[in-house]
Amino acid sequence: MSDPLVDSALAVRAHAHAPFSRFRVGAALEDSSGRIHTGCNIENATYGLTMCAERVAIFIAVSEGAREFRRIAVAADADSLTPPCGSCRQLLWEFCGDIEVILVNPAGVRESMRLKDLFPRPFDASFL
Repeated sequence: MSDPLVDSALAVRAHAHAPFSRFRVGAALEDSSGRIHTGCNIENATYGLTMCAERVAIFIAVSEGAREFRRIAVAADADSLTPPCGSCRQLLWEFCGDIEVILVNPAGVRESMRLKDLFPRPFDASFL
């Protein structure tokens, strides 16, 4: 069964700029109105300036006015499913809260979980 969010995450991988790792990742973030915002990883020679697909999708969504989100799909070029890195988990928590996270690969393997299961003790503004 096709899911437009998952399809978008898989498709946007083609736009990834990954000349160093050759590891293409796509992310698709669905806002509360059903709009889908996509992002892909964009590498830089210093690596520290590299942007993950999830963060690109968040920043694009926020720059387009979205503030509430339902779920995110993350598609990576790997046999095993690849969850968001720690930095992405932090930003997902701050901007999206406990959303559904769907992991998928090009072979169609997929798994769904809640962000709180990937990030059980988040740091956010409630600590300030």
